[in-house]
Amino acid sequence: MSEPDLATAVGDVLAVDPDTFQDRVHEDAKTITAEVEAGTFDNPQAIVGLEYEFYAVDDDGALARIPRRLLEYVGFEKELGLHNAEMQTFPDPLNDAGLQAQEASVRSRIDAAARPMDAEGLHLVSDGIWTRPPAGESTREYLTGKVEREGLTLATNMSDTARYHAMANTAIEPGMTIDVPHVSLEAETVMPESLITSIQPHYQVPRATDLPEYFRYAVRVAGPLLALGVNSPFLPPDLYEDVDPYAVLEDGYDEHRIDIFESVLNVPGRDGKVRFPEDIGTVEDAITAIAEDDVLVPMAVEKTGRFDDEFAHFRMKHGTFWRWVRPVFEGASRTDANARIEFRPIPAQPTVRDSVAFQAAFAGLLEQMRQYEHPLYDLPWDVARENFYAAMRDGLRADLTYLTADGTEATEIDTIFGDLLEQAQAGLRRRGLTGETAARYLWPLRRRVRQEITPASWKRNRVREHLQDGADLETAVGKMQETYVQTQRRTLLSGSFSDWFDTDGSTRP
Repeated sequence: MSEPDLATAVGDVLAVDPDTFQDRVHEDAKTITAEVEAGTFDNPQAIVGLEYEFYAVDDDGALARIPRRLLEYVGFEKELGLHNAEMQTFPDPLNDAGLQAQEASVRSRIDAAARPMDAEGLHLVSDGIWTRPPAGESTREYLTGKVEREGLTLATNMSDTARYHAMANTAIEPGMTIDVPHVSLEAETVMPESLITSIQPHYQVPRATDLPEYFRYAVRVAGPLLALGVNSPFLPPDLYEDVDPYAVLEDGYDEHRIDIFESVLNVPGRDGKVRFPEDIGTVEDAITAIAEDDVLVPMAVEKTGRFDDEFAHFRMKHGTFWRWVRPVFEGASRTDANARIEFRPIPAQPTVRDSVAFQAAFAGLLEQMRQYEHPLYDLPWDVARENFYAAMRDGLRADLTYLTADGTEATEIDTIFGDLLEQAQAGLRRRGLTGETAARYLWPLRRRVRQEITPASWKRNRVREHLQDGADLETAVGKMQETYVQTQRRTLLSGSFSDWFDTDGSTRP
């Protein structure tokens, strides 16, 4: 839409009275609670789904804006930045056929998008963070570009979704900053969040009243799974201050995406809207937590005949309930109504198979651990939180604390992930997968543990090699990213990240 039309739409959002909006959220919360008690959100079996984010590059590997007409044509949805694209799979039962359907859905849609995007000189990249801005622009210019219209600040490179732009114009503004080792950036919109991309597995619980128990396990596996998935150790090199490149290697995090999301969207002086989630005592507590969260962007709600229009304001409020693990209550019809857990820590991965491996591992863990009362349930919450941020910083090198199936406290990587992946495999077998099939889904993650290699450490190794050969930081990161993108083009649909390295951890030619 044009800038004047967008400004009008943003103005309409800002005109919504937050107190009236919040009153309706509270009424909606009562509706959901009553439907939970009536069993409306119960389902006969566990169901899984996946959200998958990408960014686009041109033929030379520079970040590229995706024409809106093309995005709609290839069946992807717009995300925050003009360079972003997102897909969502339809939910499937957690069984062999369901996981195959999830993987096939992702592959088929990427494959279908490839030809029309190739014709435009564009390519989708599955990655945790982009490191090269559009041709002819600096990263800072791209992320901070804005215009003023009718007293509103609008980001020039952001999708024309009024909610996104309204965040920078509310009375309670997010931080809109990045402050990580050797990089500081201030913006007047939330556009810096578009640096990062992720996958978001969903696990739909069979009985809504059991959600808190599943949720407790999800919170406790967040750190270890993040440690396996880290994939954003570098920001665009032109953002770094005048610093020794080896200091960037030494001081940087393995998953800058976590810190970026928190610093850009959290409101200074208030409890973080983006944060490691607290445990949930009852399903009513989960509903209340969403209802009572800070109102950032109240919006008018349009009803479309869905069942969950009965709690449409609550659903809108949930859109800014940013926790790294969060409960969801939705359903287009009463039959489809569901309570599920959305798992948000994992960055987009090098290949589809790796992304589905995390989806399968997360679902298998919740299935097995809750059913057999795994002792990880008793890991103190503050230890689970420490694990999460340690994994953000150091990936598989992090100091993690875990409780194994026999209740033993473990800190060694082989013990932790030996038990974790064994539980995931057992959970998949409970859903009817053969041992061989379950092992195949989890194999990419087992390889990471055995070789102690993550996408982040792979990137670090490549950059270190280029620095040792005499390259400066910009050249080293650029060469690494070129290798990442080119290798991904060969393996995205039919390979896995384990194809990227030999048994000694070296890069394949």
